[in-house]
Amino acid sequence: MTAKNTAVTEMTKYLYKVSEAMTLLSLSRSLFYEQMRAGRIKFVKQGRSTFIPASAIKAYVKLLEQEAGVRYGETA
Repeated sequence: MTAKNTAVTEMTKYLYKVSEAMTLLSLSRSLFYEQMRAGRIKFVKQGRSTFIPASAIKAYVKLLEQEAGVRYGETA
């Protein structure tokens, strides 16, 4: 089975194109850019290109978990 066929993709890159990050996070283009404008998804610019650091993707997921009150490893 190749990495593209697995349900969970391991992050092996440091920077992702916006389209790649949108796919990883399962967000629409408009929602993704809205989150970027709001400062909830951090990004960097290299010339005219915009990239999303892997650390920013992980931080966004952690933010969503905190907002949802998700606590992994704890029993109910």
